[in-house]
Amino acid sequence: MRGSLLLTGVIVLLITPPAYAVPSGITVSRPVVMQPPTVGDRVGKFALRFRGTPYVWAGTTPAGFDCSGFTRYAYARFGIDLPHSSYAQWGLGRHVSRAQLRPGDLVFFGLGHVGLWMGHGTFIHSPHTGTVVSVERLAGTGYASSFSGAVRVAGSQQLVRKRPVIDRGQARRIRATHGFPR
Repeated sequence: MRGSLLLTGVIVLLITPPAYAVPSGITVSRPVVMQPPTVGDRVGKFALRFRGTPYVWAGTTPAGFDCSGFTRYAYARFGIDLPHSSYAQWGLGRHVSRAQLRPGDLVFFGLGHVGLWMGHGTFIHSPHTGTVVSVERLAGTGYASSFSGAVRVAGSQQLVRKRPVIDRGQARRIRATHGFPR
């Protein structure tokens, strides 16, 4: 009896899937590897702070933005200078197709309007008088039909380091200026 009970237990263990097994019909994909953020990712995240800011013609501050003033302000925070003109911004960098869009790319509608691509089918912009900075979907909207193209701003796809890299001379000057011990 004891032998048959042991044999039954072994058979049950062999045919029962382990607790961590994936049920049939479900596919398991590889884990997502997180890339460090790019400057463009950070610009987009920063730009979200200004949702609800009113459109102001020629505006370039959080008191009010026009479209190119908004993209200019967002990029300036990260040390990238853009002109205050959607036409001039169109001529800035490498043009990319809609399929190649990455967060931080400038998206154009006609050449008179510019926004900032956020990824996942969305962009943020300061639309026109009487509106506020807002996030919009590109597909299935009027923006899709007026989409003219996109520009990848030079430096927008560089990875952001967690800590700034400084040389030894800078470190000495910082310690001396702030009285830190050596």
